[in-house]
Amino acid sequence: MSDGPRKRSSSGGSQSDHLNPQSSGENCSEKDSNVALKKQIGLFSGCTIIVGNIIGSGIFVSPRGVLENAGSVGVSLVVWAGTGLITAIGALCYAELGVTIPKSGGDYAYVKDIFGGLAGFLRLWIALLIIYPTNQAVIALTFSNYMLQPFFPSCHPPETGLRLLAATCLLLLTWINCYSVRWATRVQDFFTTGKLLALGLIIITGFVQICKGHYYWLEPVHSFQPFHDYDVGSIALSFLQGSFAYGGWNFLNYVTEELVDPHRNLPRAIYISIPVVTFVYVFANVAYITAMSPQELLASNAVAVTFGEKLLGVMSWIMPISVALSTFGGVNGSLFTSSRLFFAGAKEGQLPRFLAMIHVTRCTPIPALLFTLLSTLLMLCTSDIYTLITYVGFINYIFYGITVAGQIVLRIKQPDLHRPIKVNLAWAVIYLLFWAFLMLFSLFTEPVSCGVGLAIMLTGVPVYFLGIYWENKPQCFRLVTGKITRVCQVLCSVVYPEEGPEPCGSEKKDGDEKEGALFTD
Repeated sequence: MSDGPRKRSSSGGSQSDHLNPQSSGENCSEKDSNVALKKQIGLFSGCTIIVGNIIGSGIFVSPRGVLENAGSVGVSLVVWAGTGLITAIGALCYAELGVTIPKSGGDYAYVKDIFGGLAGFLRLWIALLIIYPTNQAVIALTFSNYMLQPFFPSCHPPETGLRLLAATCLLLLTWINCYSVRWATRVQDFFTTGKLLALGLIIITGFVQICKGHYYWLEPVHSFQPFHDYDVGSIALSFLQGSFAYGGWNFLNYVTEELVDPHRNLPRAIYISIPVVTFVYVFANVAYITAMSPQELLASNAVAVTFGEKLLGVMSWIMPISVALSTFGGVNGSLFTSSRLFFAGAKEGQLPRFLAMIHVTRCTPIPALLFTLLSTLLMLCTSDIYTLITYVGFINYIFYGITVAGQIVLRIKQPDLHRPIKVNLAWAVIYLLFWAFLMLFSLFTEPVSCGVGLAIMLTGVPVYFLGIYWENKPQCFRLVTGKITRVCQVLCSVVYPEEGPEPCGSEKKDGDEKEGALFTD
């Protein structure tokens, strides 16, 4: 269509300028007229994205789930360390996929390229429908709860106030992300550093406690003393909860195209971040147990706050503030990365194409960010957020295993594909064995929740065939979507990004070509 959405001309800049990270400034300058997502995320910001998304409020508020099911202090520490090791193995597999298929979108992009359009769309569908909106809404509500609690010392803050403050938090952070990628990464750097300093204070205080002789529950004779009978099912559940606590380890793969030198910085950020998080999780729990008995820890609704009240005296206010700041940074990191997932889905033709547009001067994916914001605000209006998370947590974990299995499939199907990093497939097999054990256990213990989650995911199948696979849409449909796209383009001052060369490992499969045309006008 002659009056269709415009694409910024590339006559003013060379292809080499477009690909050179050194030419990527804060805005899309006239000198570099290519409009595209700029490579502004360095190694440090990459680490803060991973660490900031993994470490939310859980380690401050309620690490008791692992302890309660592990049955003893010693086993719980083994679980925290073990799940960190398994997470590191999964992250290694993702690192290979990330540099072999250097596309934004993370596991969605890998699953789509390896297993086809339907599998990729189901991953995208469950993510945009429930996973990211609910996670962001819950983190924002946790932030508002800890911000308002000092004003309501003897009761719970009003529900309306919690939701309004959570919405304000989301609006502010969405504006920052729309305004500047650099501002968004600086917010992430600052708040991730702040939460690590707070956890560092907890860990150092714990070491001081040990030096003072407060290590009763860390002695082997006491640490492995069960406070209820050991049970294989309960220990498996503790591993499952520990694995959920490390959720977010794959988020840097969502922004691969914005990483400076991703072939080096993606694996480096993973190698640095996962051991740091594992260290923090293990030794924060060690610190907690130097100040509280297992029974006190299990009874506390906010473990870090109780820890601060016991040991920090007049400085105990640091802990609730740390939780609030941690969750604020967590919302920012989730908005930043999930918007790139929706951007990637639109770029692949599996979401409306205007979501793949970026601002003409700021080079930020404003439509994708606004879509992320609106879906999260809708979740704030429902009272069933936590129920939805229970249903789809199982599905989210399923796609981790499918993605790692894709690494093996890609090795078999394309053995000669260039791989800057090549991880021994034994690691992928180890991860998949652990993953299969957790999935089977989840199905056995929570069949209804898992079944509902699968049913929600499968609602994407008719959507895929009607919205994507069906090629010959009526002309009126194309006219309407074209007008909507142009209105969004004018309102947000956005255009389609310039296309770079096709990344290795991303050859189109039969039938993929027709997928991309169905949401265009």
